[in-house]
Amino acid sequence: MSTRSLQAIVLAAGLGTRMRSAAPKVMHEIGNLPMVGHVLKRIQHYQGAEIGVVVGPQMPDLVKLVARLAPGAQCHEQVERLGTAHAVLAARSLLETPKDDLLVLFADTPLVTDAAVARVREALAAGADVVVLGFEAANPFGYGRLVMRGDTLLAIREEKEASEAERAITFCNSGIMGFRGAIALELISAIGNANAKGEYYLTDAAELANARGLKVSAVSASEDEVRGVNNRAQLAECEAIFQSRMRQEAMLSGVTLQAPETVFFSHDTVLGVDVTVEPNVVFGPGVTVEAGARIRAFSHLEGAHVGAGSLIGPYARLRPGAQLAADTHVGNFVEIKNATIGAGAKVNHLTYIGDASIGARSNIGAGTITCNYDGYGKYRTDIGEGCFIGSNSTLVAPIRIGDGAYVAAGSTLTEPVPEDALAIGRAHQSVKPERARDLRARFAARKTGKP
Repeated sequence: MSTRSLQAIVLAAGLGTRMRSAAPKVMHEIGNLPMVGHVLKRIQHYQGAEIGVVVGPQMPDLVKLVARLAPGAQCHEQVERLGTAHAVLAARSLLETPKDDLLVLFADTPLVTDAAVARVREALAAGADVVVLGFEAANPFGYGRLVMRGDTLLAIREEKEASEAERAITFCNSGIMGFRGAIALELISAIGNANAKGEYYLTDAAELANARGLKVSAVSASEDEVRGVNNRAQLAECEAIFQSRMRQEAMLSGVTLQAPETVFFSHDTVLGVDVTVEPNVVFGPGVTVEAGARIRAFSHLEGAHVGAGSLIGPYARLRPGAQLAADTHVGNFVEIKNATIGAGAKVNHLTYIGDASIGARSNIGAGTITCNYDGYGKYRTDIGEGCFIGSNSTLVAPIRIGDGAYVAAGSTLTEPVPEDALAIGRAHQSVKPERARDLRARFAARKTGKP
């Protein structure tokens, strides 16, 4: 990790027009994290970095999002959209107290890696004044070309302005740039707008720096690392690349994915060693699965912690606040929300557990539900250790079931159950001998219309 001080400006002023969205483009998500969040994470890895985010006018939701994702970042408004250099200068107040390095990144380039950012900083540390992150394009059409002479970047030539020879270049501009902090503000301020659009292009900094005898260089990234997003199709392409990365990282770290292409991760999914994930599992935000657990097919987890050695699913749903200790079992068509499940406890079939705690080694029978909501408030159900809750039980919260208690199947309980007590909450059963034969005869006559 570089010890050089760092400023970073993230350009996030783009609208959602081509996304066909009312939301700013960079608020659209990859791996359940807005694109701008992915880029901010790359900078937050550097302790003490100063971050400026350039937003467009009337983007209060984006400003709030930045404040949540990067509390120390400053938002700067670009009122008029007059090009990338103009956008950077919207954060002039940040640049007036320069650090060693200045990085300019784009919030709609969410797949940029720590390694790519590090290469830009390494080039600055080695003496470059301006560094451009480039990539070899499979199809360079539409990209700015990096015109090199040896290790020196002479210019960045846009498609419309490039000569035939320059259009043949496949080394292209990602848009991501680094500047030696001491010269950044003066250099960027000197960029003019002598182009067809009358805009101030940050890419002109390369030629301007060369004219001043400064050192200008380029470093490489893969095309996927610098892939930008302008529409929903490109958003899906980036999502696919992100998921592929996450799957690869998981498997190389000791996780078994039985059908990797069917498992979907969030940006913050944490899986321990020897975790096994069966096909068609979705991890929403905020999931940690400890070592040796098994997540069976078609399960959905979000905001949940799964203890070591636990067995989840198939077809289980763990919602936010689900906290499972070691060696728990949560089976098919079970939903758990805002509940703690103690070590060795089992909730195996067709059950809803919400706003509850279940003690260690307790067994919850099929069809059990905790009635936690009365239309106005949420209430808790507390089940002690070593309890047996019979099938099809309805536990009306708030209620406490003591350690070692036994609840008979089919019970509806509204009162506390002491430790080691048996609770039966059924209506009295009545049996009418041979009444079934009379009923069948009556029903048959009704169907045929005969008396």
